[in-house]
Amino acid sequence: MANFAAVAFDIDGTLYEDWKIQVLVFPYVLRHRSFFSAFARVRKTLHKKKFSPDFFSLQADLLAAELRVESVKAKELAKKIVYDGLSPFFERVTPCRDAYNTIAAFKNSGLKIALLSDFPPEQKGSVWGIAPLCDAVLSSEKTGALKPNAAPFDALADALGEPREKILYVGNSVHCDVRGAHGAGFKTAYFMPFWRRILSKPLKEADFSFKSYRQLQKIVLE
Repeated sequence: MANFAAVAFDIDGTLYEDWKIQVLVFPYVLRHRSFFSAFARVRKTLHKKKFSPDFFSLQADLLAAELRVESVKAKELAKKIVYDGLSPFFERVTPCRDAYNTIAAFKNSGLKIALLSDFPPEQKGSVWGIAPLCDAVLSSEKTGALKPNAAPFDALADALGEPREKILYVGNSVHCDVRGAHGAGFKTAYFMPFWRRILSKPLKEADFSFKSYRQLQKIVLE
C-alpha cells in the first residue's frame, strides 16, 4: 500500500452516506416523481452506453423520449430539477466522519488527491472543504461517459499523471467504482455498506474494503 502515488474518491455515497441526502430530498423528489423516474431510467441506460462526444445532448435526447418533450426542454428540466435543484440540499449534508481529516493526512503525506463523480462535483460546492486539497476534480459526464466506462478513469489517470497501478480509487459502488476502476488498471478500496460492516464481510473484488475513514487512513499510511 505504501507504493500509492495518488488516491481518488467517488463522491456520492462515498464521501457522505446515501441515506443522509435521501432523507433531505424525499419531499422534493416526491414533488417531481415523474421526472425523477424518467431521469433514473435514462441514467441506467447511460451507464451501459459507450463513449459519446456530447454526453449532455445524448442524455437530453433520451430524457426527451421518456418525457415526450423536445430535447431542448428536457435539457432545461434536467438543469433546473437535478443539477441546480438538488444543489442546495448538499449544503445540509455532512460528510462521513473523519473523511476530511483522512484526505488531509493523505495530502500531507505527499499523495496526490482527486475526485471523480458521475455528477458535477461543483454541485456540492467545495465538497466539504475537500476540493481545495485536490490535484484533480472531474465529472465523468464531461468525459463523455458514466462509470464504469473507461473514459472517466482514463481522464483521471491523465489528470493525475501517475501510473494506473499506483492510483487507488475509493468508492461505494461495486459495479461503477470497483469494477470500473479495476477495468482501467487502478487499485480499489471499497467503502462497505452498513450490512457488510455489521457482518464483517469485505468485498472480494476490491483490493481491500474498509468500514471507516480512520481505517482507510491506517491501511494506506501505516
